[in-house]
Amino acid sequence: MAKISINLNTGTVDDKKDVVVGIDLGTTNSLVAVIDPDSKEPRAISQSDNKNVITPSVIYAQADHTFIVGEQAKRMLTKHPEKTVYSVKRLLGKSYNDVAEYTSEFGFKIIDEDTESLVKIRLGDRFYSPIELSAEILKELKASAEKELNQKVTKAVITVPAYFNDSQRQATRDAGKLAGLEVLRIVNEPTAASLAYGIGLDKSQQKVVAVYDLGGGTFDISILRIEDGIFEVLATNGNTFLGGDDFDRAIVNYWLNTAAIDADSLSASEVQEIRLLAETAKKQVCNGSAFVGNFVGKEVTLDLDVFDTLISDKVDETIRCCSNALKDSKVAIEDIEEVVMVGGSTRVPLVIDRVTKFFSSSNIDSSLNPDEIVALGAAIEADILAGNRRDLLLLDVTPLSLGIETLGGLMDVIIPRNSRVPFKAGRNYTTSIDGQVNLKISVFQGERDKVSENRKLAEFVLTNIPAMPAGFPKIEIAFILDADGILKVRAKELRSGVEQTIDVKPQYGLTDDEVEKRLLDSLTNAQKDLDYRVLHEAINESEYLIKSTLKFVENHKESLEESVLKEIDTLIKSLETSIDAKNKEQIQLSQDALNDFTKPYAEQMMDVTISDALRGKSIE
Repeated sequence: MAKISINLNTGTVDDKKDVVVGIDLGTTNSLVAVIDPDSKEPRAISQSDNKNVITPSVIYAQADHTFIVGEQAKRMLTKHPEKTVYSVKRLLGKSYNDVAEYTSEFGFKIIDEDTESLVKIRLGDRFYSPIELSAEILKELKASAEKELNQKVTKAVITVPAYFNDSQRQATRDAGKLAGLEVLRIVNEPTAASLAYGIGLDKSQQKVVAVYDLGGGTFDISILRIEDGIFEVLATNGNTFLGGDDFDRAIVNYWLNTAAIDADSLSASEVQEIRLLAETAKKQVCNGSAFVGNFVGKEVTLDLDVFDTLISDKVDETIRCCSNALKDSKVAIEDIEEVVMVGGSTRVPLVIDRVTKFFSSSNIDSSLNPDEIVALGAAIEADILAGNRRDLLLLDVTPLSLGIETLGGLMDVIIPRNSRVPFKAGRNYTTSIDGQVNLKISVFQGERDKVSENRKLAEFVLTNIPAMPAGFPKIEIAFILDADGILKVRAKELRSGVEQTIDVKPQYGLTDDEVEKRLLDSLTNAQKDLDYRVLHEAINESEYLIKSTLKFVENHKESLEESVLKEIDTLIKSLETSIDAKNKEQIQLSQDALNDFTKPYAEQMMDVTISDALRGKSIE
């Protein structure tokens, strides 16, 4: 029986088709777009609370554990930096080791919970993954679309940088699920940008184009061949930690040096204040005016010449990526007919100058709003997947090689980087020990010969292999890469038919079960064994901290004031109570409190010890 929707407000039958939106989930800003039903052209949708189509990718955690997203959240960066998250896209699919050197630059706290798992962010007394926070941005975009379209939105195409690896793509897909969206496709941003420019819409058109995409947090360059309505990505290159945010950071460092400001003396609010001031200065000098401002009572200035000097190395890095992409694509630079400029950072004059010089024989196209291009292209792809356009086909590539670990800790590549997706490839292996009945298969992604230098995606064991002499079993390992660039691995012993297949769910993402649980209760629920391991690691760390603190107190009791000793005793008891309660998050908070309180005294005692040791001695 067919279902009929009735609008209870009007009493009319609602025969609207499911709408599929296109979403650009950006580092600095995010947008949602849709194909206009009348003009059949893509258009960006305004935010639910104003007419601006751009939603800043900023999330503020309120006291009741609900969130504010967008412009309102951005205003909280200097008021409550510890509860306001920005550039969360840079943390998607990342372990703590990946971002350790950048943690001091964020106002919020990134937790080193386990160097081999997804980072966690502490906001108030709760802990969140970048997936959960990204989902809040997607919920805001979804709400804006539903308000303007006056209907439910449940399906979307979400774009990612072409250089996003499997972990980051899976994390993006999981964020969509948490936001209540069925993610029909993960599309590379350069491919979406080409669609927005109308390149390839004329099926008689044949050309090779380069898409230079420099946003707030990521850069990638893609070389595409477009023929008969088919978009084929020949090669891609880039850096997921290079963008306008880094330009802002260069300005901040310049001001700290020239104005003799001690970075360590700044409060979290002041750190955000100078970062936002740098962003304002960047925009002003790029528009042709020198900048003069004030920070903590000191004058800070910037002109275009200085700005160019500060960012020159970073812009050069993007040109090196362009050169590498050209080599991989096997396309001569003079064969590039058009260069499409994407991302707000392509407004920077030095960027335009360097790109123009590098692609000297190409047409540099920056005619569309670089902030909206990707979302508009995603809307076109959404329209294709909705079945409204059958004249276009997108063929993306995988940005990094996929393979398994072999003897000696070496990487054996099964799917080379820049392979067109969807893609399937396999290779045969055998056992190295007589009577071996199990084979551990470790899946990696990367370009280094040693697997230890690459990203581990998954590990599983093929069991019940019939006992045979070494070298006799014939084991086929097949990699199946779907249209989103997400991997499935199958291992099969061909003589016996023993087989096992897994969907690679990186430890950096969420399993389907975890996503379902979060949809039901919004609390962070990891698998029980992971929770158990992380809890006991935290307990072990806390017990060591307590022992070392007690030893410190014993050694320096005479030098510490009674009030300090009492506070340390109180904090230790609080930590012991948290351990007894087996509350992981409370343990982390108590650990931080004890560490933060004792650190200055430990440093003070260390200075005294060193002074005593050096007294009367000469240093040559």
